[in-house]
Amino acid sequence: ILSQFDPDNTGYISTEKFRTLLQRHGSELDPHKLEVLLALADSNSEGRICYQDFVNLMSNKRSNSFRQAILQGNRRLCSKALLEETGLSLSQRLIRHVAYETLPREIDRKWYYDSYTCCPPPWFMITITIVAFFLYNGVVLDRFVLQVSHPLYLKNALLYHPQLRAQAWRYLTYIFMHAGIEHLGLNVVLQLLVGVPLEMVHGAARISFVYVAGVVAGSLAVSVADMRAPVVGSSGGVYALVSAHLANIVMNWSGMKCQFKLLRMAVALICMSFEFGRAVWLRFHPSAYPPCPHPSFMAHLGGVMVGITLGVIILRNYEQRLQDQTLWWIFLSIYVIFVLFAIFWNIFAYSLLDLKLPPPP
Repeated sequence: ILSQFDPDNTGYISTEKFRTLLQRHGSELDPHKLEVLLALADSNSEGRICYQDFVNLMSNKRSNSFRQAILQGNRRLCSKALLEETGLSLSQRLIRHVAYETLPREIDRKWYYDSYTCCPPPWFMITITIVAFFLYNGVVLDRFVLQVSHPLYLKNALLYHPQLRAQAWRYLTYIFMHAGIEHLGLNVVLQLLVGVPLEMVHGAARISFVYVAGVVAGSLAVSVADMRAPVVGSSGGVYALVSAHLANIVMNWSGMKCQFKLLRMAVALICMSFEFGRAVWLRFHPSAYPPCPHPSFMAHLGGVMVGITLGVIILRNYEQRLQDQTLWWIFLSIYVIFVLFAIFWNIFAYSLLDLKLPPPP
């Protein structure tokens, strides 16, 4: 149909002809897409519509040029909030709830609600939680949690130990071990309640990057700032996700329409503070295996720093290409510099400082 209005194949048609098409065929379109198309026609100051923008919308794709084109139509989109939609199924209400929990702009919430298909599902956070925490601890070790007072605590191939820092996998695999059922429980709750909705919105690639970056930053932070201590637990990755989400809410406070957002932030901060306070107390508590101290709490701080830098940029720029964001490259460069510094620190600093480390397990 559009080709009839563009006989020269320029890729554009006039907004006047475009509105005529919408009026003629609007009943055949999804109401949400029709609303965005009308906003696109109203906001275009050049008097013409790009055919590719229309194709992007109808095929559930969004380009930066299309996003910029409909910014001026945001007022029209906000005239009827997604919350006013009635007759929704349980799954539709869940998707709408997730949209309001994580996205600050109505135009993004409507786009997410219209295009989300649950394919693929939020597999990364669920896999990390179930397989890593329960399958390994429950089946392989025949117990769900390794207490720091248990004989097998240090004799484990997964936790990070300063004497075994040359075994590079330990900088990641330490997340599979936890120092007590309360440690495991709080991390699992925060990881599922925050991580799964974020993955539903931003996808496995972005959320897994934030999570893994927090994990690596956590173990490297321990190797630099608390050189004699081991590390266990997934707090580095969990704190990266939670702190990024909370920082995104604070930065977009007026746009976030989630219910009881102040109460939810308070509950999340209380849980994080309780778990962090417990980690600090445990670190300075007399060790059950002297001279090796209890696990370090520095991994929590490493995760928080990743969350409020890289994580905020990723969550704030929903469906936008990160390579176009200057701030993204700045924070990514800072992170890479820190990782390189920590690697050289691990290679040279331990011997130069002549530090007395606890014996290997």
